[in-house]
Amino acid sequence: MRKLLTALGLFSLCALAVAADAVGATEKQATNWHAIIMFCIFVALTMGITYWAASRTKSTSDFYTAGGGITGFQNGLAIAGDYMSAATLLGLTAMVYTSGYDGYIYMLCFFAGWPIILFLMAERLRNLGKFTFSDITAYRLDQGRVRTMAAISSRTVVCFYLIAQMVGAGQLIKLLFGLDYNVAIFVVGILMMVYVTFGGMVATTWVQIIKAVMLLSGGTLVMLLAMNEFGFSYEKMVDQAMSVHKLGERMMHPGSLLADPITAISLGLGLMFGTAGLPHILMRFFTVTDAKEARKSVLYASGFVAYFFNVIFFMGLAAIIIVGQNPEYFEGGDISSKLIGGGNMVAMHLAKAVGGNMLLGFLAAVAFATILAVVSGLALAGASAISHDIYARVIKKGTASEASEIRVSRIATIILGFVAIVLGIMFEKMNIAFMVGLAFGVAAAANFPVLILSMYWKGLTTRGALWGGYGGLVSAVCFVLFSKSVWVDVLGNAAPLFPYTQPALFAMPIAFFLAWFGSTTDSSARGKSEIEAFDDQYVRAQTGYGAAGAAKH
Repeated sequence: MRKLLTALGLFSLCALAVAADAVGATEKQATNWHAIIMFCIFVALTMGITYWAASRTKSTSDFYTAGGGITGFQNGLAIAGDYMSAATLLGLTAMVYTSGYDGYIYMLCFFAGWPIILFLMAERLRNLGKFTFSDITAYRLDQGRVRTMAAISSRTVVCFYLIAQMVGAGQLIKLLFGLDYNVAIFVVGILMMVYVTFGGMVATTWVQIIKAVMLLSGGTLVMLLAMNEFGFSYEKMVDQAMSVHKLGERMMHPGSLLADPITAISLGLGLMFGTAGLPHILMRFFTVTDAKEARKSVLYASGFVAYFFNVIFFMGLAAIIIVGQNPEYFEGGDISSKLIGGGNMVAMHLAKAVGGNMLLGFLAAVAFATILAVVSGLALAGASAISHDIYARVIKKGTASEASEIRVSRIATIILGFVAIVLGIMFEKMNIAFMVGLAFGVAAAANFPVLILSMYWKGLTTRGALWGGYGGLVSAVCFVLFSKSVWVDVLGNAAPLFPYTQPALFAMPIAFFLAWFGSTTDSSARGKSEIEAFDDQYVRAQTGYGAAGAAKH
């Protein structure tokens, strides 16, 4: 296995180098060898981590949760690393660049979900779960049917989230190497499959920790160098930005991005409650030793994420003047035309403008590390939904060996990798922050209602959980599919069938109502026994007593 891992790593590096050399002369972007060298150093470093992690991944606990031995601080960094994705560095910087203060409000919506996790969910997640959040939703309900529903919704959310990460990675490598976008997507998919297939959660966690430190330090450096251009005066930077921005003074007023209040409310609900429904974030709470460390994880993660969102805001404002007024970053030197590499690459252009090719190379390597770490976490969450919830618990009914479960998870990772490649190619032109918003909206409707009700509402039964879970998932996906963002922009139809671009405001009430109605009308003996079993679940959720066996209940 180690020989195969080494060979795959060398193959990825060689493929990048050869492709860059082959096409560099024909692309408008000159090959940036500083960036390529730093990029290759990072890939080699993460391959080394994966090689080390492969030797430590012996059991399903190691593969899914790193053996439950991660500290609160380490897990907080890893959670922040999971959350500070391509949408944060690339998409949100571009959103501030184009929409001003509304981009900051967008970030606040992303952040608003963390108090919900801290005060309502972190402790109970750790006390009730073992490997996936399906362990909680299925704790006192029908294992087979509820796990199947949770696994389907998890895979759907993972696929939506993967789209944004793959698009960001493809555009980044295209800018960095001058590669064809489709080739770049394949490289990202291959590397992601290597990390997860061989290293599991151990490798994924340490890649995320290293990447979080690099991202925080790299973003801070770019911000400080950019602020230096304005004498570290926020007022001076904002005044100059408003004088050149297309929105003028309205740039620092809310409302220009989402003029429609219904879309704004729907987006806010999706970003707030979607955080508490993301499978790869929820999975992180099972890697720590106890509930106390789980709470610490959220506290540390919240601090890191809040700090970085402010860094991103300053970067976006500075880019309006430093990048937006520099013809070097526009196609054909025409300032009225589009940025080279698309609006998603504003952060990269700012790094080059204030620090040259060396800083561009460092930030590009960090951005790629960000994407790889998040994609790996998503792939692991998606694969575990198949191997742990469907294969081990539904098909094998708890009799699967650890070796066979890990093997199924690795196969699922490879399949998910190819699905991610196809989706990344289909959605090439979409803003990645917007795509993440859609993923959050689906998570808020498909996962959050059933998860929160299973932890807090005694009356939830299997029928209610299934009605709510499937109702929220199907309605959210249909609303997204029939909206302008997919039905018109991707599928090429003339007009959308659903007038709004965000699903949460409409799909979440459907999920909660169906879960309530399905449960309250369930008079079966099984439903009554499930309601009675809540008392045992409540004791375990509060005390953690017997948490190690929660998934076996």
